[in-house]
Amino acid sequence: MALKFNEILKKIQSIAIDTAPFIYYIEEHKKYITILNTIFKSISKGDIIACTSLITLIEVLAKPIETHNSQLASKYEDLLINSDNLIVVEIDRVIALQSAMLRAKYHIKTPDAIQLTAGINNGAQAFLTNDTNFRKVKEIEILILDDFT
Repeated sequence: MALKFNEILKKIQSIAIDTAPFIYYIEEHKKYITILNTIFKSISKGDIIACTSLITLIEVLAKPIETHNSQLASKYEDLLINSDNLIVVEIDRVIALQSAMLRAKYHIKTPDAIQLTAGINNGAQAFLTNDTNFRKVKEIEILILDDFT
């Protein structure tokens, strides 16, 4: 299945990424690490531009802060804040209004709507997640990690 994912990556120039793939990547989840290494290498080389919203920073830092794991928190923060070709989208009025529309249309959670809107507004051609609830969204191509493992 990883081959199919590589074919998809060749066809896109920009991707939005949900929180879970960042967690799987930093914590080297054995089921997903091969695929995620491929995408993050493509991002670091500039083959693909990636984006996520500030929601990701909030979500990935919560557990390390709770458990006082400053080393893990630093890894997440470094990846999200200092990576070339990765944009962390601020949540402004435009994002809020468009997220509300997506939330109403698809009955999704507020953080999910913000993540999607951040990608759509930044020209992402696909949204990488592991949440199958996103399949119903039609405004952007949804890539579910489990479909490629």
